[in-house]
Amino acid sequence: MRAALFALALTSPAIAAPCGGDFGDFLAAMEAEAIAQGVPAEKATAFFKGARIDEKVLKADRNQGVFRKTFLDFSQSLISKQRLSTARAKSDSLDDIFTRAETEYGVSRGILLAFWAFETDFGQIQGDFNTRNALLTLAHDCRRPELFQPQVLAAAQLFALDEFDLNTTGAWAGEIGMVQMLPKDILERGVDGDGDGLILLKTSEADAILSGARMLQYHGWRAGEPWLAEVSLPDGFDWSLTGLDTQRPTEKWEALGVTARNGALASGLQASILLPQGRKGPAFLVYPNYRVLFEWNKSFVYVTTAAYFATRIEGAEPYAAGNPEPALSLDEMTALQEKLAALGHDVGKIDGILGAGTRAAVQKEQLRLGLPADGWPTEALLDAL
Repeated sequence: MRAALFALALTSPAIAAPCGGDFGDFLAAMEAEAIAQGVPAEKATAFFKGARIDEKVLKADRNQGVFRKTFLDFSQSLISKQRLSTARAKSDSLDDIFTRAETEYGVSRGILLAFWAFETDFGQIQGDFNTRNALLTLAHDCRRPELFQPQVLAAAQLFALDEFDLNTTGAWAGEIGMVQMLPKDILERGVDGDGDGLILLKTSEADAILSGARMLQYHGWRAGEPWLAEVSLPDGFDWSLTGLDTQRPTEKWEALGVTARNGALASGLQASILLPQGRKGPAFLVYPNYRVLFEWNKSFVYVTTAAYFATRIEGAEPYAAGNPEPALSLDEMTALQEKLAALGHDVGKIDGILGAGTRAAVQKEQLRLGLPADGWPTEALLDAL
């Protein structure tokens, strides 16, 4: 049955029902689509019966202020000696599972441990939002129905497979289990790691770890390659070469005086110089595998922190924090984004969050104005605009 539902999941429409409007009509349309995708009628009826809108989910969706933190603040709040010690202990105690992840999917244990730590504190805090209601709330809401309606249908399919129950809880956005995967990812890329015939990411460490590894492999993770390394940059470095939009072979970076703070740079790989808080803060060289991590989480600060923590788990030294220029306030960042948008830059949603689009726009304006083009917004830039 899993194979049949999986095949139907691949062909599911982006929008199965009109968003907004009467919630009862919406549920009926979603139920009809679930049946059309092969969910037995009695299972579909049971899945949608009694569902409700969760206003707390909508509130959480509109307020994601944690990603307004700087890299240093965010990383220092998430990474502790205790969490690092626990990660390394988990690596030892579950060595057979992590070895399978590395052998079968090519994904480093450091990356899997970092996301496991950050997502649920190694499975201890998996979220208390009712997953069915959360998914249906976001699928009915008109902000991102094309993302969440397929997730509702995938959850209904998992319900038909006895791998999801109506009391399942998780994150506000519908992610489930120890590594917080959405239902469609579980349906299509979940792994029965413990051999019990079921894929249960809430209770099985093997299922969760191997499913996460398979998902990263699917999105392009390259076995045996690094993802991030801390580097030192020479005096007089051209800051306009930094940022994710510029990629060069590591050998060319070395020719410009870029050196690894620990060990050596990987040879033969394309890489970018990343300055999460500008030229006066930490500096990293990021490889193709770093970009794959955005398939797990879209936040620049979150992904960079997880990538860095993964290197720490595997033995890297703490970063050189430096002394970055102060971050702009929320009001200042919002005003900056408005100015950048007015100049024709695509900064995405004006939300006060320094995402990839805003960073790229900042760097372009810094270069135009003759300021150090390191992608870090400052009061000097705001005033100059």
